[in-house]
Amino acid sequence: MTMARQDAAAIRALQALEDPSSSVRLRAALAVGTAPDPRFVGKLVERCAVEPEFFVRDMLTWALTRQPVSLTLPALLREVRSERAQARSQALHTLSKIGDRHAWPAITRALLSDADDEVARSAWRAAVVLVPGGEESALATVLATQLGRGERETQLSLSQALVALGEVIVPALHATTTVSDPRVRAHALATQRLLRDPDAGFESAIEEAKRVVALTGAPRTDDENRADR
Repeated sequence: MTMARQDAAAIRALQALEDPSSSVRLRAALAVGTAPDPRFVGKLVERCAVEPEFFVRDMLTWALTRQPVSLTLPALLREVRSERAQARSQALHTLSKIGDRHAWPAITRALLSDADDEVARSAWRAAVVLVPGGEESALATVLATQLGRGERETQLSLSQALVALGEVIVPALHATTTVSDPRVRAHALATQRLLRDPDAGFESAIEEAKRVVALTGAPRTDDENRADR
């Protein structure tokens, strides 16, 4: 009788994950995570790919972290190859929360440079969590190829990911401060500042970097030219 009641409750919770009300879906995800059951894994992963509300997706991720890694990991690794951008993004986000480094080989260069900003941002965060010791420099080199990409939120995510790797990013950043694209140079300089001063705000760092880049490319004054003679 007890087992039957538990099965009925599980079925209701799984059905509620598709309820039109986001608050009902949120409570269902909480219930599923509170009472982990291997039978929930497939449905949770499936729902992550289509759930429209951020806070519900976050609860779905939490519920997945409560399930056996032996089941969630293979399912999530399949999802990072999905054609659906949200499926890739949410799977990467969940992998970063689980933190199992067996997932590292799935963090490919293609994901780190994914055309979808949300997928790329999730891949950057996951990569920083999952990168094995000794491979941080190689990761920094790949991440540096994305400098200058997107708007403020995307650039901030990349800078945070790079800074989280520590001093190993210095050579990769230095190499990008001399490229021709001013957006890339400004982003690299702003990231350098954040590495030196983690308390510096990204907004002020990027604005200062833009001024530096603009002045670097400005014509020299007559006084400056005479001083060099």
